[in-house]
Amino acid sequence: MGEQGFAAQERTAVLECMGREHFDILIIGGGITGAGIALDAADRGLKTALVEMQDFAAGTSSRSTKLVHGGLRYLKQFEVKMVAEVGKERAIVFENGPHVTIPERMLLPFHKGGTFNAFTTSIGLLVYDFLAGVKHSERRRMLDIQATLEREPLLKREGLKGSGSYVEYRTDDARLTIEVMKEAVARGALAVNYAKADRLLYDEGRISGASVTDQVTGKSYDIRASLVINAAGPWVDTLREMDRSKEGKVLRLTKGVHLVFDAKRFPLQQAVYFDTPDGRMVFAIPRDGKTYAGTTDTVYEGDIAHPRMTAEDRAYVLQAINGMFPDVKLNIKDVESSWAGVRPLIYEDGKSPSEISRKDEIWKSRSGLITIAGGKLTGYRKMSELVVDQAVRELGRLHGQSFRPCRTRHIPISGGDVGGSAGWDSFVSKQAIAGAAFGLSPQTARAWATRYGSNTERLFAIAARSMKEAAGAEAALPVEVRVPLLYAMEQEMTVTPSDFFIRRTGALFFQIDEVKRWQEPVIALMSEHAGWNAAQERQYAAELDACLHEAVTPVKAEEKSGVVKAI
Repeated sequence: MGEQGFAAQERTAVLECMGREHFDILIIGGGITGAGIALDAADRGLKTALVEMQDFAAGTSSRSTKLVHGGLRYLKQFEVKMVAEVGKERAIVFENGPHVTIPERMLLPFHKGGTFNAFTTSIGLLVYDFLAGVKHSERRRMLDIQATLEREPLLKREGLKGSGSYVEYRTDDARLTIEVMKEAVARGALAVNYAKADRLLYDEGRISGASVTDQVTGKSYDIRASLVINAAGPWVDTLREMDRSKEGKVLRLTKGVHLVFDAKRFPLQQAVYFDTPDGRMVFAIPRDGKTYAGTTDTVYEGDIAHPRMTAEDRAYVLQAINGMFPDVKLNIKDVESSWAGVRPLIYEDGKSPSEISRKDEIWKSRSGLITIAGGKLTGYRKMSELVVDQAVRELGRLHGQSFRPCRTRHIPISGGDVGGSAGWDSFVSKQAIAGAAFGLSPQTARAWATRYGSNTERLFAIAARSMKEAAGAEAALPVEVRVPLLYAMEQEMTVTPSDFFIRRTGALFFQIDEVKRWQEPVIALMSEHAGWNAAQERQYAAELDACLHEAVTPVKAEEKSGVVKAI
């Protein structure tokens, strides 16, 4: 069906096709893990279907710290193999999608009486560079007090001893997921959002598919497949319960909260990773005229689909920031936006919270359901490879099928065809100039290039079309909002205003005033294109209003007490 099957208006056609065909694999879950599995499987030649009950990346995959970690934190637990693996995977993620991943120097300050000192930081970063295979230009640098304060004047001076500098990779986690999903679809996978697996299907005791309900129309479809893969993130145990196979290791959810501030109030010059008095680590990261900081790490047993910031979460992050950056004196009025996410970690009875595993594991039930649990954003490609390897072995055993080996190490994701990291700066400069032919400012063209990569030409084409044809609801929106919205609906299966403002653009986190400014004309244009009735328009408008409210308003404490310190 190709990439044309990824328009919001084609969801029904995709679901009907899924209901007619028989697939090699059906993936349940449209976060980064499910997207990665779909890409690998489709590229190897497996007939692949994927369903997601919310929007793509709506769970953990849009609510992370938005870093493709090299795994430095795991050195504290002597997870040597994990550091080596995720460090190398980070480089692959970057090369395959430079438009959604940006190398950024991170400062690791050490103070008298803190967790780190010059010796442990130097040795730790040296070992990290070696294990992670860090390229020469990105290796650690040790800085004295003066050099540290030149890099970041806001740091607490009292007791400062110096710092280590290393490179992390900042990402847009939701866009990374969307781009991987689009590449999977371009290679033949069928994927649809707002399609909930209500019931698993069996044939003589063996799992053979799922009954799926379209959350928009209410219509149900039976999707049949030789193998079913449970990549539902925080919901994997829900599916295991449906399969009657939830036993042994289970998930334990922890919640992380991040706060966003305007750079005028928190003018951080460079990203900082620092320890807090209770031993936890917090990031503070400048991004697009804002600074965001987090995260908390508390055991969570609330609503998985709607984790919320509590007043305690907010106070904890504010206290951490003001402790390390005493001159900024931030308060609750300075919080422009926030997000909360849950991490699905693997827990075994008898283990303490600090022993909860950050690793990923693959389980196969008696019925044949394959579950992938745990893991991290950075390792999504390798996790996917392991899952598809197992699926290929199973399909060979069941039907004698054979498929080509994994090639995703060298496959650019959608938008990533820019000549790798070496060609990135040149690509962006060319697009900034090329935009002028479509009446765009260099700033707008550059902004699109850095978000959409090699798909920017598609936005230019939409801009040319909409400038000629813009009328009604389209005419009410400036080109900077109108074109990304049309692209999101036509080529990124964007169903609701929240999909657009949160997961396709990140605007609700980093440009919340712009969301408030344009929410009504965006809803009007989406309604016009999708043919919503008045009730649907009210529903989607109310959903966006709720998201705007939740971003700044804490909820009463809902999580159980207990801090997970093994981050």
